[in-house]
Amino acid sequence: MNIIVEKEDPYLWAKKISVILVIGGYITSGLVFGAQVSSEPAPVLELASIQRNSLLPVSNPEAPIKVKKVKVVVTAYSSTTWQTDNTPFITASGKTVEQGIVANNMLPFGTEIKIPELYGDEIFVVEDRMNQKKGYYHVDIWFADYEQAKNFGSKNTYIEILES
Repeated sequence: MNIIVEKEDPYLWAKKISVILVIGGYITSGLVFGAQVSSEPAPVLELASIQRNSLLPVSNPEAPIKVKKVKVVVTAYSSTTWQTDNTPFITASGKTVEQGIVANNMLPFGTEIKIPELYGDEIFVVEDRMNQKKGYYHVDIWFADYEQAKNFGSKNTYIEILES
């Protein structure tokens, strides 16, 4: 019976640093050969370790989207002055109302959410606030028509808060 013990490469960190320096050299060498200089920061490269002895740069890595589920009450509103303030077509964030906008008191403006049980993969954006008596766990979906908002009613469900 043969037992093979794989030893960790003692030079692995040196190899990683070498690869980083080489990649960094390629990025900065564009300046030497007259490449256009951009005011945007250089992309961050990730390295993948293959069999613990080889490093390869991973191009265009996508950050995974984290999802947090929160149980909420979902209602609807429209741009009527008795449901809003004296600027019914302007949200609390200063944007003009449109389909996909929701009001919530807990989440920061610009937060993207999904309401999967009601709308599948449609993404909504928090751009408005509600009366303080509604609390944090209440989401109000904007509708262009008062009758649609009224017919929506009130639903207990959950939202998925998308974080990248």
